[in-house]
Amino acid sequence: MSFEQWEEQVLQAPGADRRVREIEDELRVAAGLTALRESAGLSQRDLAQRIGVSQPRIAAIECSRNATIEVLQRYARGLDGRLEVSVVQEDRRTTLL
Repeated sequence: MSFEQWEEQVLQAPGADRRVREIEDELRVAAGLTALRESAGLSQRDLAQRIGVSQPRIAAIECSRNATIEVLQRYARGLDGRLEVSVVQEDRRTTLL
C-alpha cells in the first residue's frame, strides 16, 4: 500500500474530518501563541520569568490544546495583553471572557 492509499483510507475513517479539524485548531493555537510571544520580542525563558513559570512550561503551553483559560490569561498578561473567549455560531458571536 502506498502512502497516498494509506492516507486516503485514514481520511475516510469515521470521525477523521473532526479529528483533522481538531489537529488544525491545535496547530493554529500553538502557532498563534508562539507568534505573539515572538512579536513581543520575548524568548520562552523571558515570558516564563514574567509569569512565574519555567521555560519548559511555556513550551508545553505553546504545544498544548489542554491549556486552561487561567493559564492562557496569564500567558496573555505576560505579553501585556488580555485573553478574549468567544463562541461563534454561524453569524452570531457571543463573548464569554
